[in-house]
Formats: sequence, C-alpha cells, structure tokens
Amino acid sequence: AAVSEPAQKCCTENIQPFLTSILEELMGPVSSGFTEVFFFFDKEVNEIIQDFQKFFYIMKLKENVDQLMNLPFNSVKMEPCYLKVNLLQELLQDLKSRFKVYHIDFVIQRTQNFMQELMENAVYTFEQLFSPSRQADSAKVATTIEKVKLRVLK
Repeated sequence: AAVSEPAQKCCTENIQPFLTSILEELMGPVSSGFTEVFFFFDKEVNEIIQDFQKFFYIMKLKENVDQLMNLPFNSVKMEPCYLKVNLLQELLQDLKSRFKVYHIDFVIQRTQNFMQELMENAVYTFEQLFSPSRQADSAKVATTIEKVKLRVLK
C-alpha cells in the first residue's frame, strides 16, 4: 500500500507518456526482421520451384523440401533475418539509460526466437499442405508448390 501510490505516480509521469514512441521505435527493427523472414521463405520456395522446373526430378524435389524443413534450424541461412533485429541493440541502449531497461540481449534473443518459430510454422505448414501433392503429375507440381506457398504466406 505504501509503495503503490508513488509507483503509479512515477509510471504515469515518467514512463507512460513515452510508451507509444518507444514502441514505435522498437517496432521498426522487429518488423523488418519478420518481413525478412517472410521474404526469405518466399525466396527459398521459389528456388525449389525453379529447380524442379529445370530438372523435374521428384527425388531432388523431396531433398529440397527436406532442406526447407531444416531452414529454421540453420542459423547461417537465418542470419540475415536475425541481423535486422540486431538494430535493437542500439535503440535499447538509449532506453537503458533513460528507463533502466536491462537484459537487452534477452529482448533481442527472444525476438530472434519468435522469428525462428515463425519460420518453423511456415515450413511445417508448407510441408503439411504440400505433402499430399508430392505424388501428383510432374506437370502440376510447380503450380501446386506455388499455390501452397501463397497459402502459407497469407
């Protein structure tokens, strides 16, 4: 009871007026990281389509889809996505001094974990939707992959 009123007053005067601008500032790098995941998934699936259209090998297609499934766990390939979020390091340094925000690395790591989770969900959904179509006519496979990709990206 003794702490509640001064704490609320402190938050109301010193933190709440800045919350909107802080969130806007932080969302730039976070949004660009998630957008990078979106474009990266799109690029990888487009490469699968192009590869299949060149060779029409079902075994190669299976190999490419398996590689896609491992994409979220390939930190080297996911690195461009993660780098977009590293801009938070600079933004959070300013918040650290103004609002005593600690554990900056934790915020960045959690954001990167969510990006990896998003990619996991995308490739899992892709595999689930595409799996029944793998045995389809070779002429229709590329079209089916494109349709599945668009569905996942929605």
